[in-house]
Amino acid sequence: MHSSVISKIEKAKRYSQERDRIVFTSFKLRFRGDHNTYELGYDDSGHWACDCPYFHSHGFCSHTMTLQRILEGMIPTKTNVHAE
Repeated sequence: MHSSVISKIEKAKRYSQERDRIVFTSFKLRFRGDHNTYELGYDDSGHWACDCPYFHSHGFCSHTMTLQRILEGMIPTKTNVHAE
């Protein structure tokens, strides 16, 4: 293997451990919950969306809170709602 490839692999390993380098601005995903699979999104204005019934009436849900915990430090903190 070329030394340049080895260098890139080592850099990728280091980057993957330095999570503060990453800030998500927007994304969409599917979340498989206990009762259904839901579509979630996060947009560049820092707002969450989930198509589960609880989110529609409360503006947050267990699915968005789960992602906020997983992505802590990689999304702006002002939008996080955590159940402590």
